[in-house]
Amino acid sequence: MTDIMPLSDRSSWLPDHLRRLTAAYRANGLTEAAATAMVERGRERAEDWQAAEIVADGRRVGLVAAGVVTENGTTTGRIGILRLDPAAGGTDRDRLAARDWAEGWCAERGARQVFVALTEPDTLFDDYGVRGQNRVKPVGIAPTPAEGLTGRPMTAAEYPVWRAAQEAEYTADIIRAGALDPDQARAKSAQDFARLLPDGLASTGHAILVLENGGRTVGTGWLLHGFLPGVTFGYSLEVHPEHRGNGHGRGAMTVGELATAAAGDQALMLNVFGGNEVAMNLYTSTGYRVLEEHRSRELTG
Repeated sequence: MTDIMPLSDRSSWLPDHLRRLTAAYRANGLTEAAATAMVERGRERAEDWQAAEIVADGRRVGLVAAGVVTENGTTTGRIGILRLDPAAGGTDRDRLAARDWAEGWCAERGARQVFVALTEPDTLFDDYGVRGQNRVKPVGIAPTPAEGLTGRPMTAAEYPVWRAAQEAEYTADIIRAGALDPDQARAKSAQDFARLLPDGLASTGHAILVLENGGRTVGTGWLLHGFLPGVTFGYSLEVHPEHRGNGHGRGAMTVGELATAAAGDQALMLNVFGGNEVAMNLYTSTGYRVLEEHRSRELTG
């Protein structure tokens, strides 16, 4: 028999969770400073989780924690921790019982969807759809330039068209990934762009590029340098549809890596939405490791 016993003392589990998460990010490619900073960004949310011991036949065999958050009028749940202690003798039955408890806890608080972020594959969540991945790659001191493909700063005249297209594409990505419905996705897109680019092209730390080949515009790029210590975040490195299939995708990645190194950062991090297998395959083939995979499923009842 598996029992789930809620805990009231965060000091009994939160510091250990943050240490484990930092170690997982490091193992997946971040430096100590970058991993620590990424963990600190999520600390406040983790402090609101409800944690519970997983108890099997009277023995403590693991820990589970869940939380909920309301954004844009939608409440979603998150399973932040679900692990067994290897020496305690827990089973897959105990893990499933813990997952059921976490999903029920979130549903009772109004969530109709629950997310989990995996730093390594876990078959327990195979029935959760992949909503996105964070990928990361060290760029070295001087990446090899992409033959024929260059990046230049976007002009003020080009920016409004680019931003409108990016907001629309981001909305479509959210909908395709199954994260939000169309109205919620549009609201999130507008809100995120307003937050990220409050001053347009002059927004601090952001580099918005036009990718060119032989004088022709073939795509665009959007990078945030110093997103984490030593890490640039690539919001997009995109080749326009009519120019795809000519090797420009790899070239766009290299332009991003060159810009990352030129800014003094040592790694480039990217996000890819679930369902975008083409981008996932490109990232894998160009050396980007999965830092974290985000999955979710709908809750009923």
